[in-house]
Amino acid sequence: MLAREGGCIESEMKSVEHTKTFEIAAPVDELFPLFSPEGEKLWVPGWDYQDVMGTPELTEDYVFITESHDHGGGRAIWVVKAYDPEKRLVEFYKIEPYDKVGVVRVRCNRISDGLTEVEVRYKYIALSPRGEAFISSFTATVYDEFVGEWKSLLETYFESVG
Repeated sequence: MLAREGGCIESEMKSVEHTKTFEIAAPVDELFPLFSPEGEKLWVPGWDYQDVMGTPELTEDYVFITESHDHGGGRAIWVVKAYDPEKRLVEFYKIEPYDKVGVVRVRCNRISDGLTEVEVRYKYIALSPRGEAFISSFTATVYDEFVGEWKSLLETYFESVG
């Protein structure tokens, strides 16, 4: 049971997890920084965030807020769960209060000087019937299309700066 504004919501906890990898023709050291709140401004149309920490420097426990973002979600609180630039790994908690919590992980692996493999994992945990409805609709096909858009946007970005 989850408390909400003095009442309780009975909810079966449900979750979904998907992972997908793709390759981008870009050096890993140029690609990895794009998976940060500031970096996403460069390649994600309409992406913006509110800096809660007073600095755009990404570190573990860094907190920021988005008003709307992927999957039709509303306002979300993001917390950097893990950040290891040497391993080119970043992981975020994405909290949409009373709906769902996401765990987003991006890992970049160098294939060659100009080719990088990107692994993207999203896991969502429902907190309410609305979150459960989202999870039911977040199928492997939807996820493949979503991550496919990442690849397309990143390719467009690197073509524009290249």
